[in-house]
Amino acid sequence: MSGAGAPNLTVDATGMRVAVIAGSWHDEVMLPMIQDAVATITASGAEPALFRVAGAFELPSAAQAALQPTALGETGFDAAVCLGVIIRGGTPHFEYVSSAVTDGLTRVQLDSGRPVGFGVLTTDDEAQALDRSGRPGAPESKGREAAEAALHLAVQIREIRASR
Repeated sequence: MSGAGAPNLTVDATGMRVAVIAGSWHDEVMLPMIQDAVATITASGAEPALFRVAGAFELPSAAQAALQPTALGETGFDAAVCLGVIIRGGTPHFEYVSSAVTDGLTRVQLDSGRPVGFGVLTTDDEAQALDRSGRPGAPESKGREAAEAALHLAVQIREIRASR
């Protein structure tokens, strides 16, 4: 596991609203990721809102819905943190889903101009996913890392736009 050289991305995101969008597969992995993401968002001063979707493939559409302004002029969330687990199997399904989710979330981030924290685990087996879940004894917490990245970028985007 890496983690060495990780930056400190702690920010003050007071007043921001962040959608945490999580797949429903592999609860033993997902629940600690969700808890760590929500705790990180709350600690930054932002307000989290949790939405569960069926699986990783549904994350881009939910993120797009969270970040798009509504017809009523509501601005949508300031950022989305997307959490999911895709474990390699014996078919090409893993590659198709991993690619579609990554491409979809990238497109949502660029089209909306708002951050999408990428907390989608793509692993060879469940043990690797558990090691990245943030559960007690796990060496990494991808839920926390995805939330930190989204919050940091949201603050930076706000500063960039204010400086223009």
